[in-house]
Amino acid sequence: MKILVLAAGYATRLYPLTKTKAKPLLEVAGRPMIEHVLATTEDITGVDEIFVVTNEKFAGDFETWGRAYAGKRKNCPKITVVNDHSTDDSNKLGAIGDLKLVIDSQRVNTDLLVLGGDNLFRASLKPLADFAGKHGTTLGVYDVGDLNEMTKYGAVTVDAGQRITEFVEKPANPHTTLAAMCLYYYPASVLPRINDYVREGNNPDQPGRLIQWLYPRQSVFAYQITGQWLDIGSFETLEQANREFA
Repeated sequence: MKILVLAAGYATRLYPLTKTKAKPLLEVAGRPMIEHVLATTEDITGVDEIFVVTNEKFAGDFETWGRAYAGKRKNCPKITVVNDHSTDDSNKLGAIGDLKLVIDSQRVNTDLLVLGGDNLFRASLKPLADFAGKHGTTLGVYDVGDLNEMTKYGAVTVDAGQRITEFVEKPANPHTTLAAMCLYYYPASVLPRINDYVREGNNPDQPGRLIQWLYPRQSVFAYQITGQWLDIGSFETLEQANREFA
């Protein structure tokens, strides 16, 4: 199994901080944000490689970080930084485009756990990986507990077996408080379908759109993450993360 961290965005809402540093490399409670993300995966067995997909501007910084991280983490999987060679928002590949790039360029043919480099939570992802190993393609979800908040997220409805029955991006009138996270488990058998999605001319950005396309075509399941979740997209959430992860 391999892990992919999506880290190719430009995070313009956090300028000037992210003019010179990638958002996942910003420090949260004394550690680069990406290390908090990867901490949730440390007890998953069988991970032999971690991919970090980023852009031309920050690829060197992630290479430097990767060497330091591998040196201090016990039994660290191989760290591979993949440069999508974008230089700004006008020529970026998008999250799904970056996912396809990694799969194609690195010839990935094993199960793949995909994480957003700016989504912080504390829960171990081993239970999700175990669930996905039994059920198949799995989306991480979080109960935000407030219908008014759901207009900002992808809204997920599931049946009694946790199979997704509806996925609506930023609904005007939500009827569920289960929000899609940037957290996906794709079995090896599903990876070729990502080529189908892109070949059909679908939106290559917003990774949740791939799930939205996929769930009517095959079974996709949801696994609920509990505890704390922060999607770092503003100065306010970055400050909150520094307080709460200290």
